Amino acid sequence: MDPFLELAVILVTAKLSGYVSSRLGFPAALGQIIGGIILGSSLLDVVTYGEGVRLISDLGVVMLLFLAGLETDMEEFKRVGLPAFLIASLGVALPFIFGYLIALKWGYPNMEALFLGGVMTATSVSLTASVLMEMKKLRTRVGAAILAAAVVDDVLGIIILTILVAVNTKGTVYAQDIAIILIEITAFFLLSYLIGRGAVKRLLRSSHRINLPETVTTVSLVVMLIFAYLAEYFQIAAITGAYLAGILVAGSEDAKKITDKIVTIGYAFFIPVFLVGVGAETDAHVIFAAGTFALIYSLLGIIGKVAGCGIGGLLSRFKPKEALQIGVGMIPRMEVGLIMANIGLAEGILTNESFSISIAMVMVTTLVTPPLLRLVFARE
Repeated sequence: MDPFLELAVILVTAKLSGYVSSRLGFPAALGQIIGGIILGSSLLDVVTYGEGVRLISDLGVVMLLFLAGLETDMEEFKRVGLPAFLIASLGVALPFIFGYLIALKWGYPNMEALFLGGVMTATSVSLTASVLMEMKKLRTRVGAAILAAAVVDDVLGIIILTILVAVNTKGTVYAQDIAIILIEITAFFLLSYLIGRGAVKRLLRSSHRINLPETVTTVSLVVMLIFAYLAEYFQIAAITGAYLAGILVAGSEDAKKITDKIVTIGYAFFIPVFLVGVGAETDAHVIFAAGTFALIYSLLGIIGKVAGCGIGGLLSRFKPKEALQIGVGMIPRMEVGLIMANIGLAEGILTNESFSISIAMVMVTTLVTPPLLRLVFARE
């Protein structure tokens, strides 16, 4: 299919399927993935994601993480303290271990098993937030803990992805190599944040002198692309650089205006192409063929979050019922999990089979969260 026509079909499918999904009470992104499955080789086989369309999809990934950085409140991040860190850390560690061990037991190679563990780690709190808001529980102590832990969770997920990509590039998984990678990531973050914070503010302020439409937005996109390039140059995932760029731009006077513009640009074009592409590259036949493993992997994804975040909640002195509510609230995976799976496929670490199983887990965890949340918050 001609790439212009293919993009038109992708965008129409993204908006229609996203609308249907949101009307049913699920995230629009879930509907867009299902729309991609319908368009892809699993059913209609009408989109191919050639080089040009794939570039747009890759930019959608980078933009998604740039937006995540723009929407990260660093002051709130500093205030959340030990409870959020405990909840998020255990909620990342347990699913990672579960995913890695079950994949190894099922015969997957070590690097692929590590990535399958990594995909399990990241929580998407957007679905939980919408359900809690509907039940008027978002501004409770539990709701605040879930939101705060989700911020820490996203950062930990991005760090894990960065480590896995770097380890794959260097071809080893020894402890000393991981330690070096962690030092590199920390140095990249610290130096970029300390040096870039003032430089980005000055650059954005100076851009007001150029009296052309949307110059400030263009400069912010340039910052995003430069940081994505620098991250890749230092053998760190491009999305890590984009996320950091978002944090730096968020500290400027134009942050709100830039965020609104990037939301418009991203969600009008780039991000839907990425999300539909995730579905298009998912082989539904492989999911059914995987059968038992796909089911166990998805169940462990649920159990790992509930147990890990629940234990973190108990250690943070929440009541047992509140700890359970926090654990259930942290179940759904979406954006960062999808990005991890997509990058694993692009890096040649995940096969079509393991990629499709990852997407199945994302979809299952997203579907089960609303009824489980209503169940654990019943009689309140």
